[in-house]
Amino acid sequence: MWQAQVRIDLDAIRHNVATLLGLLRPGTALMSVVKADAYGHGLLPVATAAVQAGATWLGAATLDEALTLREHGVTARILSWLHSPGRPLHEAVAAGIDLSASSPEALDEIARAARQAHGTAAVHLKIDTGMSRNGAARADWPALLTAAAKAQADGDIEIAAIWSHFACADEPGHPSILRQQLAFDDALDVAAGLGVEPPLRHLANSAATLTLPESHFDLVRVGLSTYGLSPIPGAAPDLRPAMSVHARVALVKAVPAGEGVSYGHTYKILKDTNLALVPVGYADGVPRSASSRGLVEIAGKVRRVVGRVCMDQIVVDCGDDDVRAGDEAVLFGDGAHGGPTADDWAAAADTINYEIVARMGSERTPRVYVGEQA
Repeated sequence: MWQAQVRIDLDAIRHNVATLLGLLRPGTALMSVVKADAYGHGLLPVATAAVQAGATWLGAATLDEALTLREHGVTARILSWLHSPGRPLHEAVAAGIDLSASSPEALDEIARAARQAHGTAAVHLKIDTGMSRNGAARADWPALLTAAAKAQADGDIEIAAIWSHFACADEPGHPSILRQQLAFDDALDVAAGLGVEPPLRHLANSAATLTLPESHFDLVRVGLSTYGLSPIPGAAPDLRPAMSVHARVALVKAVPAGEGVSYGHTYKILKDTNLALVPVGYADGVPRSASSRGLVEIAGKVRRVVGRVCMDQIVVDCGDDDVRAGDEAVLFGDGAHGGPTADDWAAAADTINYEIVARMGSERTPRVYVGEQA
């Protein structure tokens, strides 16, 4: 009998990818971003489901993620973009993994890796349009383009794409959105002026895919929305959350009014009640910052965590209800019948739904895959 588990609905993943493809104009491809172990959903099962549903690209931030996909037979095109100097990029070239470059130095390292692999590296040149994170600064962009054109002429690389990333696309109407779109257009113009016109341009993340069709270009990168969650409340009603978190109640006991609950007694019982002990905690991904705020469904009713979230357990106030050891507790799911969602936990923990799902899944709370082709 299982004690706690994270369930991943692969049919929901397939549904979400198909739904997102339906938002795109003909000729625009879709990349499902599966970095960070597919946002806590499991790298390989999610990648397989996304490709089955029509994603022709996969996004993997680190080289290890991308190589793992290839080692397990995933043949879709993969982009990997976050590399410190000295990584074995020749393995990526040999495996046919696209790489990103934001500086001439990074480009030189990719070119050396291509020569070591006796191949040609597919490179996506990244321009910083206002995120102030990865990407070449506007002043450095011509130098990166010039270096890339030379490396392409030498046969070391193929300039596969120009790309950038929105900072505030999840805040519709934010003034930075238009500024970044204009900066991206400018970067493309500068590139064309230097003879660099790659086959692909990509800018849109999940939020922009949902709300800014003019930013779709040739490829969109959908991370959060692949998993049925939206970066903008109400923007994606047809998506289905793929993750739900379940545990079995370990103990139920009556506790009188006035008693403190959990570490530090930060919560005091106001009236006689039944408390349920649920065997998951912050070691399993439950955010401690949601202490006395997180919601849990037990016996068909949504209830509240009381007291501090512990390393491996939480306490839930069940009032006068007849809750018993062995009853199923659902921390969050798709919310279709009024149960708690990842968004509810994000609000309770003062964070974002991305972080809630990315925390989940461990040896103690294994992932279980459901769906017709799980």
